[in-house]
Amino acid sequence: MAVQDVTGNAGPVPVDVVGEAGGRIAANIERVIDGKPEIVRLAIVVLLAEGHLLIEDVPGVGKTKLAKALARSVDCSVRRIQFTPDLLPSDVTGVSVYNQETRDFEFRPGAVFANLVVGDEINRASPKTQSALLECMEERQVTVDGTTYVLESPFMVVATQNPIEMEGTYPLPEAQRDRFTARLSMGYPDAAAEMIMLADHAGRDPLDSLTPVSTATEVRALIDVVRRVHVSDPVRKYAVDLVNATRRAPDLRLGASPRATLQLLRAAKAQAALSGREYVLPDDLQRLAQPVLAHRLLLTAEAQIARRGADSVVDGVLRSVPVPRPAESPPAGRRV
Repeated sequence: MAVQDVTGNAGPVPVDVVGEAGGRIAANIERVIDGKPEIVRLAIVVLLAEGHLLIEDVPGVGKTKLAKALARSVDCSVRRIQFTPDLLPSDVTGVSVYNQETRDFEFRPGAVFANLVVGDEINRASPKTQSALLECMEERQVTVDGTTYVLESPFMVVATQNPIEMEGTYPLPEAQRDRFTARLSMGYPDAAAEMIMLADHAGRDPLDSLTPVSTATEVRALIDVVRRVHVSDPVRKYAVDLVNATRRAPDLRLGASPRATLQLLRAAKAQAALSGREYVLPDDLQRLAQPVLAHRLLLTAEAQIARRGADSVVDGVLRSVPVPRPAESPPAGRRV
């Protein structure tokens, strides 16, 4: 496959480059986030899958720190939005302002015009302001006063929210949640990781010394490699069967959407490339089913009363859907 390589020279870019670059970015982030390698890897998977990431957890576990560490690891344009009840849609997308010198309106871009947008406490903004992200997250463009502005690639929204604090928050609507490729929870660190954090972070903030280890140009090249990762028909059918099974689950009143199927497959391709493979395995889909599907599902009232969660529904789907046989996977020699 001939694409622009990370140095700017035309030539073949092997899939191994994705794993090397991903490992470099992950190692940089792990200088700040201790003991969470799977969480860090998932964030990189979403970046390379051209998706958006929702980090949902209790206060103080490093949600914003993960988002900022990812942003500082790639030398690209970064904007941070602190979502508050008085934030306006124009603060996000931009606004047309009358220029008295030229006697004409000129567009002033909002915070969303960046390669990586960090949205802190996204559920504190009103639904009207949250909806300002819908177009840019799905179509990678912004329309203001009838004029459409295309966002630069790569473009990724990394949003955080607190799932337990209800006062002064607005739950994300289903259309907004469905645009996030994956949702992850940081969780509490284990005792060893927390000891390392106390030793390394008590006197200084490691974010201050974090420097970029990749560039927007390199990320674009890696995304192009990920797009070309092979997916066999049986694996593609397995992805469709998994999502269709959520639509028939008795504990759900709303299953996963066709957008979920597409984003599950895109994430699986990024997962395969990071693992040094040029083709997707059923294992890639199984590994990503929870973070990609669970946050899109709406439980029935009976399931909520019985304290059955979306995660358990996804687990049941994974157990019930037949897995393609290994012989149906592409040979190891398959090239991107």
